[in-house]
Amino acid sequence: MQIPWNVLSEQALAGLIEEFVLREGTEYGTADVSLAKKCDQVMIQLRQGLAQIVFDPDTQTSSIIETPAC
Repeated sequence: MQIPWNVLSEQALAGLIEEFVLREGTEYGTADVSLAKKCDQVMIQLRQGLAQIVFDPDTQTSSIIETPAC
């Protein structure tokens, strides 16, 4: 089930994004990218519709995924 990012509290959204970034361990090449910068990048993707928050009721977990192309 998709959860619109703008229905979450600011604190809940920030926590979800931070947990996602830390879990993903995304590689940014040779340059160090701060946690704050990575979180900002995910937030931009959510606002632009390039990523979405999903909730799995079976496992009671949330994640952020790339928005499927139409």
